[in-house]
Amino acid sequence: MQSQDVGPPSPASSAAGPVVDVEQAEAALVEHYPRLVRLAYLVLPSGRGRSRRVLTAHALVQRALPRGRAPAPSIPAQQAGRDGGPGYALIRLQVLRTALRRGAGLPPPLPQVWGLKLFPRSGGADELALDQRLSALSGPARAAHALRGLERLPDGDVREVLRAAGVADVDAALEEADRIPDPYRLLGSPEFDPCVLQVRPTDLLRRRRRLKAALVAGAALAVCGTLLGLPGDGWGPDGAAAPPYARNPAAQAALDPGKLTRVSPTAWRTSARTDFSVWPARGDRTGDRALLRRALAVWARPGKDVQVSATPGTPSGGPAGPPRLLYAGTVDTARVVVLYDGLRVARYAEPKDGTRGAALDLARVDGAGRAGAGAVVLSRADGNVRYLTAPWVRGAGERDLRRPGSAARGLALTGGVTPPLAGPAGRPGPCASWNVLELTDGTGTRLVTDLGELVPAHLTAGRPGRTHEVSGAGALRTWAPYACSLGAMRSAGVRSVNAWAFAGQPLPGGSGEAAWVCTRAETWRGGGSRVLAQFHTPGGRFGVVAAKAEDVPACGEREPRVLAGVLWKSGTGDWYLLAAGSRDTASIRATGGVEGSARGHLLALRAEAGARADLEAGLEDGRSIGGLR
Repeated sequence: MQSQDVGPPSPASSAAGPVVDVEQAEAALVEHYPRLVRLAYLVLPSGRGRSRRVLTAHALVQRALPRGRAPAPSIPAQQAGRDGGPGYALIRLQVLRTALRRGAGLPPPLPQVWGLKLFPRSGGADELALDQRLSALSGPARAAHALRGLERLPDGDVREVLRAAGVADVDAALEEADRIPDPYRLLGSPEFDPCVLQVRPTDLLRRRRRLKAALVAGAALAVCGTLLGLPGDGWGPDGAAAPPYARNPAAQAALDPGKLTRVSPTAWRTSARTDFSVWPARGDRTGDRALLRRALAVWARPGKDVQVSATPGTPSGGPAGPPRLLYAGTVDTARVVVLYDGLRVARYAEPKDGTRGAALDLARVDGAGRAGAGAVVLSRADGNVRYLTAPWVRGAGERDLRRPGSAARGLALTGGVTPPLAGPAGRPGPCASWNVLELTDGTGTRLVTDLGELVPAHLTAGRPGRTHEVSGAGALRTWAPYACSLGAMRSAGVRSVNAWAFAGQPLPGGSGEAAWVCTRAETWRGGGSRVLAQFHTPGGRFGVVAAKAEDVPACGEREPRVLAGVLWKSGTGDWYLLAAGSRDTASIRATGGVEGSARGHLLALRAEAGARADLEAGLEDGRSIGGLR
């Protein structure tokens, strides 16, 4: 085999494309951080141990940010439809270069996590076998395999990337990578995800022996630190923030209010994107540098008295670089700052009369579009909610989802901020109403609801894959009996909730027709979806939850089918097992406590009180599905 040494990039591979400034590169790094770290992890050799490999992968990505404007490589960032842009191409190339160099030399001494071993979750036998095959390859061959499978690049683009990364013999690297007969499906496994980690202790006895020596060194370091802290230009505490950990220039830059990104008030009108990146800075305290400094410091290192919350799946660390300022102002009895770093929205709030009782809330919003970036919660007080709306919102209203025939009450927007409106989340007592926020822009009307988090959830209706806004009378009537079931989806990082009326069923004894509705909540992190199958009889105020499940494809775009059943008592006191499937259900069969079957998508069988049955449906395409539980 020919040599595959990693050297400096050849002149042919250095052809520059567009120039990328550091802000573009930082945005690409933050937005695609998990994929970049996975790429570095795959390229690094496994011989140094999984924990060292994890830390090195994170370090390489975090150090890939250029110091200033830099020419982007002329190669595409990724396959069409998933392009990360020239900023991503630049960051990825730097990650590959440094990963290939690290693979040929010693691991860097930093970063370290003392007392803990960090490593990805273990996969199955297939993942273990793939990792062993990859460890037997050279660094350039591992990079070729990852670019093919993880980045979905054709071989022509893989050649260009490897040349630009400094691989001397690209053909040999591709030929060596061909030895792995894997269809690349395993590269997305948790086995190769250094952002989802397990933690174990290191050698406890060895740590105890080293502790005595460390105490002596620590005492000397404490004395030096005290002397350095007397008087000087150190960071010092910032309001409710914890004391600083180190004098890191990059971290200091992220805490500089003067470096906050501020977008033009009209940027959203001409931008190809309609998300939080084009929100202008609003509020009456956008020039309050002390407040902005405190907000940035608390985000980076919240003190022990700061109330911190984060939606599930949201990283809680500080921003990698200066974030965007979306809002800084006085809201009721608090000073509020809202920031955005490309992945998360952060809200800092402190009382008007000091910083005691400060709070920091974080919410993941990657991939947000016009619907997901329509509003954020500014404050909650006395059961009321204030929102900050997107700059493209032309009108706002308050609507009771439980009363579909009532008109929305118009809300006056002041600088994009709504007046306080009654919020449904956390309300004590029975659910008599469910107030939602109605937003109108140039493309239509949308409903969003507060589920106790920073970003409200977007409500839709209709068959999965063909959903529509809850703006017409039919969609509002569909939601009305099931509005209160939204309470079961609080604090789960919900991005959107869809209600789908998948069947109507005549009730035995001529008691009218019942409705079957499936509500599905999707989260910002992808996993953790929640599905409820609900049953509503004529004259009933609320739908009854017949079945529920988490992390299942049913009732979603991937699997727009559902089957559910319920025990129902007629007006004459007779009990029935009622079941319904979506329209492409050819037959339903019940076994267990109730036996019977029916052709079509509806089933009604006599039953005993408390009976339990298993449901199975045959679909028109020959497949079968089980009942939702």
